[in-house]
Amino acid sequence: MVYRCCSRSRASAQRNSRTFRVGRPKPTEAVVQTDVRRALSEDVDSGDCTAALVPADARLDTRVICRETAVLAGRPWFDETFRQLDCKIAIEWSVDDGAAIGPDQEVCRLHGPARAVLTGERTALNFLQTLSGTATRTREYVDAIAGTGAEILDTRKTLPGLRHAQKYAVLCGGGRNHRIGLWDAILVKENHIAAAGSIPAAVARARQDQPELLLEVEVETLAQLDQAFESGAQRVLLDNFPIERLREAVKRYKGRIGLEASGGIELDTIRVVAETGVDFISTGDITKSVRAVDFSMRFA
Repeated sequence: MVYRCCSRSRASAQRNSRTFRVGRPKPTEAVVQTDVRRALSEDVDSGDCTAALVPADARLDTRVICRETAVLAGRPWFDETFRQLDCKIAIEWSVDDGAAIGPDQEVCRLHGPARAVLTGERTALNFLQTLSGTATRTREYVDAIAGTGAEILDTRKTLPGLRHAQKYAVLCGGGRNHRIGLWDAILVKENHIAAAGSIPAAVARARQDQPELLLEVEVETLAQLDQAFESGAQRVLLDNFPIERLREAVKRYKGRIGLEASGGIELDTIRVVAETGVDFISTGDITKSVRAVDFSMRFA
């Protein structure tokens, strides 16, 4: 198991899942090492034939500069890239993950063997650009609903191989993590309901088999919402509900069951959704449609 997740007994479970965090992940050393090892294998493979042209004893002093307004994320992956290439590379950070940064701002300095610095440059910046892009997009969504009481959740729509890294970046941007994967929470969706026979049947089986896990049901109508609540679900995913239907769901069930809006929600429409009074809004846009932040490495 990669992340330590909150768990609760059947007796202590609360119907309103606002207080239940599926995961509060901080990347473990093993996760970061695996991500970096895979990335370096893709890029370096049998060796860097261009860096080999540089004298073996040459050393470099470099600075990493951000070219735009962003939120920083990815330091553990950046550091690990150079650690795996040459532990003699020293890195001094001037900005923490989660901090707002601006154009032409220096975020860190490196000093060490030139060959290793040159070899790791692209891989390290790839992590920093992608994860900072994730954090930056998340912060835009968080800022868009400020003051409404709703919270931004991510989804499983992450870039292949970067699930754990992007979940971490979402936290850096001020969002919250939904389930990390298929193992740490139950989300009963349309096809699960069809296969199980009904919402009550699916919920009953989940409660019997894994009562310690958060149990959420995706619903498309108010009638299904009623069924999910009566069956004992702790949270409902209100899939593609129009605004008026969201308001009605909130009117009926606010404070009685966790209410999560999802589906077709974008940055320019999200505040209207948040103002209905839902507890959570989940969006894949913050991870699957990420635009890399522009960083560059300048050599002294």
